[in-house]
Amino acid sequence: MAGLYDYEIFDAGDVTLQSGAVFPSLTLAYKTYGTLSPAKDNVILYPTSFSAQHTDTEWLIGPGGVLDPTRYFIIIPNLLGNGLSSSPSNTAAPFPAVTYHDAIAVQHRLLIERFGISKLALVYGWSMGGMQAYHWAALHADMVERAAVVCGVARCAPYNYVFLESVKAALSADPAFRDGRFAEKPVAGYRAMGRVYAGWAMSHGFYRDELWREAGFTSLEDYLVRTWDATFARRDANDLLAQIGIWQNGDISRCEAFGGDLDRALAAIKAHMLLMPGATDRYFDVRDNEDELGRLVNAKSAVLHPIPSLHGHRAGNPVGNPRDQAFIKAEVASLLDK
Repeated sequence: MAGLYDYEIFDAGDVTLQSGAVFPSLTLAYKTYGTLSPAKDNVILYPTSFSAQHTDTEWLIGPGGVLDPTRYFIIIPNLLGNGLSSSPSNTAAPFPAVTYHDAIAVQHRLLIERFGISKLALVYGWSMGGMQAYHWAALHADMVERAAVVCGVARCAPYNYVFLESVKAALSADPAFRDGRFAEKPVAGYRAMGRVYAGWAMSHGFYRDELWREAGFTSLEDYLVRTWDATFARRDANDLLAQIGIWQNGDISRCEAFGGDLDRALAAIKAHMLLMPGATDRYFDVRDNEDELGRLVNAKSAVLHPIPSLHGHRAGNPVGNPRDQAFIKAEVASLLDK
């Protein structure tokens, strides 16, 4: 695989999912950066976010960057459903319902079986990646030394769920959606989804102050067309629906170990925890992280440091946004010093 693509494949074989269904020949696509130390103690796990593949998120990896491959061995596991790991677009239908718990179980196997890694210096993630970081910290408490949850939560909140329902409805209103799946590319659905997402992902202040001009857009319509109309059309629509399902059902406590008890799941976390929501994020609300903070009773440390930004949810993935990049870089450096 390495000769054809810039990533590797972990063949997990037939995997029994949290639902009890068996996923045949499940595969996990991943990419590594940097060098694993002899002691295997310099590992950072960096899971992907919604609709993203490793090529979309690796921008913050680099010498002197937020994640520095000259010091750390960084692994990006592509989330199930993202088009590289097992997904509706590369798997025979019907694609089974998968969860974050399923994804973390396979990622854990990758670390153990492929690399012999038993400690993670840091799990860093934004959005759906942040939710995975939370799952890692709860499910593998003795393995995770630090976790940075950037614009993410331990359990998908009702408001967040409703936001995703609007996104899903916009996409699936396209006539290409038939019998529960997309038969061809939903051209109108992609555009509708992007326009709905544009209003949720960025803050009122972002549009009021025309911050899109800082990125070189000439008008609001130029920004919407070049950013949001095109964002999701790069991806298979059935893959997008699968990932929305993972997101909506995200809950670190929804497993046998915790029995749906969120307090118990949060209390299981032992890592140094950095909760870093966007101050103006509309669907990963700061108040959800505030509520979680007081329940991280066994964490080595736990801090809530919102990103002071008008970029809404996108503050946590600040491509071309040096102010928010600098804030995140400083917070992660402080966390890694603990």
